[in-house]
Amino acid sequence: MIRHLPNLLQRSLRSPLRASLQPMTTTVSLADIRRAREELQGTSIYTPMEGARWLSDQCGGPVWLKAENLQRTGSFKIRGAYVRIKNLTDEEKARGVVAASAGNHAQGVALAAQMLGIKATVYMPDGAPIPKLNATRGYGAEVRFHGAFLDESLVAARQFADETGAVLIHPFDHVDIVRGQGTCGLEIAEQAPQAETILVPLGGGGFLAGIAIAVKETCREAGRPEPRIIGVQAKGAAAYPASLAQGRPVAAQNMLTMADGIAVGLPGMVPFQAIQDYVDDVITVSERAMSQAMVMLLERAKLVAEPAGAAAVAAISENPSAFTTPTVAVLSGGNVDPLLMGKLIRVGMAEAGRYLQATVHIPDVPGGLATLVTELAGLRANVIEVAHERISTDLSHDEVAVRLQLETRGRDHAEAVVARLRDLGYTVIA
Repeated sequence: MIRHLPNLLQRSLRSPLRASLQPMTTTVSLADIRRAREELQGTSIYTPMEGARWLSDQCGGPVWLKAENLQRTGSFKIRGAYVRIKNLTDEEKARGVVAASAGNHAQGVALAAQMLGIKATVYMPDGAPIPKLNATRGYGAEVRFHGAFLDESLVAARQFADETGAVLIHPFDHVDIVRGQGTCGLEIAEQAPQAETILVPLGGGGFLAGIAIAVKETCREAGRPEPRIIGVQAKGAAAYPASLAQGRPVAAQNMLTMADGIAVGLPGMVPFQAIQDYVDDVITVSERAMSQAMVMLLERAKLVAEPAGAAAVAAISENPSAFTTPTVAVLSGGNVDPLLMGKLIRVGMAEAGRYLQATVHIPDVPGGLATLVTELAGLRANVIEVAHERISTDLSHDEVAVRLQLETRGRDHAEAVVARLRDLGYTVIA
């Protein structure tokens, strides 16, 4: 979980030094993105577009999932990283590259550098997800830790570049990154030319900017209507709404989210300009919505998405009537810590009524618990945990409280279990 930005870093994000380090603002064209596609031949995967019937039912029209979680390295990041590194000069390549990332960009840079025979150093925030850390090292990069979140790691990466001459591969603020990420937009335009809404997870902005340019410029070239393109940020780490309102990148005041893939404290100048020009709206989603979206993607679509990767689906689930169909939801990544996924699955199952926690008062006599468990077995409720409580102001002298965690088939089944126990004379607190 990414916490509040320290005041010192908030000042550094707004400082003239920070501004001076931003690359010159430039634009990316459709031709640039098409050239990037040629450069990525044999490197990136043309990822599938999957139908999502359960989302289509909610929205009243077709919803498709662009599965970038199935991309090499588990996210879209290889697209931009490879294009950026491939276009370095021979002298720059000899100096090596350095990057800062919470994990997905790190893997993209590490793999691209390995493929091109270049030394890579990656700075990651403390507490970066273990699967992302292990994968980055597995691709041959040297990993160093600095800071609690991405913006601090980026400061350290810049310092390393100044000291060693390594080329900084920024995660989103460079034209080559944007045009590389835009190749996903070319695929969307081909796979879903009739789409009326496209939802894209949004962190620093390189992915959204590239997709928006590719899709809208392709539509203009073909003379067909342009879809609404919407960026989706985590509510607890949303720098873009305030930045767009003020017409310039503005540092987030705090960041509190599990979605490390889109937890960026300051938008990049290059993508910000494109997002101003091409993106129709930026919205935010809650942590709960992202966790529920992850579980639904796993259960219904058999797709693993990390919190950031599920943000677009979370937006649809929170407000399905807000988006004109056909709608495309982009799954930006699937690199999730199994421990986090396990926790979210349990929470999601509880919210779906698959787990029932209840306290049942039973007679304090031999066989009292056995009788209760027998009744539960007859109701097809599986007992996961059970605990006795003998001392409580809520109990009479001849009662025992039994705390139960039960596995049920759903909310209706859970309600039926509670109702039946009450019919049998038990006091049930659920």
